[in-house]
Amino acid sequence: MEATRICLVRHGETSWNAEKRIQGNIDVGLDETGLAQADAAAQWLSPLAIDALYSSDLLRARQTAERLAAALRRVPILRPEFRERRYGLFEGLTYEQSRTRYPDVYALFEERVPDFVIPYGGESLQQLHLRVSSGLRRLVDEHRGQTIAVVTHGGVLDIVNRLVRGTSLRQARDFLIPNAGINWVSASGDDWRMEAWGVTDHLTIVGLDELP
Repeated sequence: MEATRICLVRHGETSWNAEKRIQGNIDVGLDETGLAQADAAAQWLSPLAIDALYSSDLLRARQTAERLAAALRRVPILRPEFRERRYGLFEGLTYEQSRTRYPDVYALFEERVPDFVIPYGGESLQQLHLRVSSGLRRLVDEHRGQTIAVVTHGGVLDIVNRLVRGTSLRQARDFLIPNAGINWVSASGDDWRMEAWGVTDHLTIVGLDELP
């Protein structure tokens, strides 16, 4: 079976990233640095033959994908399964505010309890894993033997890394997820391989990794 190669790009920086404020599904756009990062990622990828371009439908991802689209000559296809995790009552707060206001809830979040659903519309890590892995497998089925790009979010990339490496949702993160970082994985059936992760050679200012 021919492998599908997937280039996963985290969206560029937003002002909320800089403030360490939790965005979740709130629609925050890119700041000036984020727009420059998206342009740099687009230029870096422009020589490559990309067969299709996908994106989360949240604004910060769409704005990043629009820059890639111009360079890759591909129209972005929006897929809500690649949205950021729903962080419920934490959305709009900084990580420190979340920890201070909701210490018991934040402790479960910080401990990465897989089946813990963040209150008020949030998702558990298990729910996020199911959403993201199902979306990725769908792309692999639709693009066997092709190379595609996906613009997405930090929480989604956390899941992708664990899916590919076979690591536990509970395990503390041991990898970077910088804004506008470029990550390459490939899949043939259920055989996932990591090709490159957290590439920032294209960025003059290395993207933030403000995630817990």
